[in-house]
Amino acid sequence: MDKLIIAKAAAVFTASVLTACGMAGNSEREDSNGELSSVSAKQVMITAEGAKADISALSTEKHGYGQGVLVDDKNRTTGALDFNSAYGKYSAAAINEDTDSITLTFDQGYENGYTAKILDTLKEKKVRAVFFLVQDYAERNPELVQRMIDEGHTVANHSVHHYSMPSLAPETARAEIMDFHKYMKDNFGVEMKLFRPPMGEFSEQSLAVTQECGYKTMLWSFAYADWNVDDQPEPSAALEKLRSAAHPGAIYLLHSVSSTNAQILGDLIDGLRADGFELE
Repeated sequence: MDKLIIAKAAAVFTASVLTACGMAGNSEREDSNGELSSVSAKQVMITAEGAKADISALSTEKHGYGQGVLVDDKNRTTGALDFNSAYGKYSAAAINEDTDSITLTFDQGYENGYTAKILDTLKEKKVRAVFFLVQDYAERNPELVQRMIDEGHTVANHSVHHYSMPSLAPETARAEIMDFHKYMKDNFGVEMKLFRPPMGEFSEQSLAVTQECGYKTMLWSFAYADWNVDDQPEPSAALEKLRSAAHPGAIYLLHSVSSTNAQILGDLIDGLRADGFELE
């Protein structure tokens, strides 16, 4: 009997503090006069083990991620490994340490006419990529987004407005993730699970907010200057740079607005395979 009472009390407590993202919110209780009054609870991360951390107490210091140029004996960028070590507890990674395969990811800020060609190449080469979308992209390009889904690629969350996540209050950061999550679920039937913070900017708090929304943060272990459409890298030099940077578990950040990326993608995939790497 005692166990049953305890279990019921625990269930009532849990229901009173959880919100859609697993955060404590407002609950109600009776005051001494029997009237209901609102009680503001602290925002805490909730995990299977229970309340773990007060979100508001976590650091809001902004960090701008970059993988750096230093590498280990496997050619893995040490900046990515250091990020994993420091922030893995928030379900965040910049390199895949549990696989040797290379993952190609594309940030989709706006459409520049090359995504269809990139999808053609990926289909021809039988490679599945991750496409990080902002909501405006999904709204403006539903046919391309549906094609990504139909051809087995992962569509992932790059936020609603592409704001710097560590500059936002937790509830606003949460909305940047979950409002787009709802849009994709309602319009494409997809429940996204991966998030890439805009501009690679993060804080300990923003990573924790992302985690408690049920997302994993995916950064990258290699990126290069491909985003400036008015100053595109020379194709042969870009191909050499991308191949020479290959390493086990690599996460490549590419931009689909790049004419160079669209041009060299097939050769890159062939070259990586020739160098002994598998692609997702």
